[in-house]
Amino acid sequence: MLSRLSAVNRCLTLFALCSSAAVQALELPLPPPGEDVVGQVQVIKAKYEDTFADLGTANDLGYLEMVAANPGVDPWLPGEGTEVILPTRYVLPPGPREGIVINLAEYRLYYFPKGQNVVHTFPLGIGREGWGSPLGTGRVTVKTPNPAWYPPQSIRDEHAAEGDILPTVVPPGPDNPLGPYKMTLSFPGYLIHGSNKKFGIGMRVSHGCFRMLNHNVLELAGMVPVGTPVRIINEPYKFGVSSGKIYLEAHAPLDDEGDPSVVDKHTAVINALLKRDELSGLRLDWEMVREVVAAEDGMPVPIAAQNENVVASSDNPF
Repeated sequence: MLSRLSAVNRCLTLFALCSSAAVQALELPLPPPGEDVVGQVQVIKAKYEDTFADLGTANDLGYLEMVAANPGVDPWLPGEGTEVILPTRYVLPPGPREGIVINLAEYRLYYFPKGQNVVHTFPLGIGREGWGSPLGTGRVTVKTPNPAWYPPQSIRDEHAAEGDILPTVVPPGPDNPLGPYKMTLSFPGYLIHGSNKKFGIGMRVSHGCFRMLNHNVLELAGMVPVGTPVRIINEPYKFGVSSGKIYLEAHAPLDDEGDPSVVDKHTAVINALLKRDELSGLRLDWEMVREVVAAEDGMPVPIAAQNENVVASSDNPF
């Protein structure tokens, strides 16, 4: 039985030859019909001055996904020559591939432009505990370059309690927390916007809005028309098909009530699997599934073959 570590290492061996090339923006061709996995894992060698925050900014990755993909590596000083995994392979989020899809559990936005066979994906900062981001379906209602910021009274009160008195309006410029662009959503009070801080992208840092790297929000705004549908989900476990294999991608679940138990995580995995009718009846490698769920490293790992006789498994998943 192939362990999760062996499966990940096999992927890295296959894609390590790409590590010397400059990493391109994350515009990825869509897979063939019936398949769900895009991109490829990459490996780079850190320079002395690199941090995960810097590498994430340069490669359209969030801080926490860099940390999850590189256990045991110091995120503030990886060290000259240290191999750093760039987790740029994804199982596409479940549901229709149209417009903007935000998966809170992976701190990531996917944009499926109409009439194009590609997907663009970007890291996000999302709502922190107590200021959760919404779930549901909406749309982009307004696009505003160089926005001013009018802090809501609740945020002004929060800052005032810490001795930081906010003005009623912050004009456009380098001190504006909305960055160079904002897109207003039909979810009342919520935006997709840039930031005047690089750190925090790919983390729970906002008051519920979706914070992007400035070069990412400008790129997205240039592609997305007003009226674009926006679907916000929270799926820590994504199943996908690629080249005859079934993949599982696992992220740490978001939970404001404390860390969910192992039983809760396994229940969520089963529920995610049950949503995929085409995967019913397959014999999954449940030992591998347990390893992937425990690792929560955000990288797709094969857990079965579409030919159910290929992968040995236990009839008792957990």
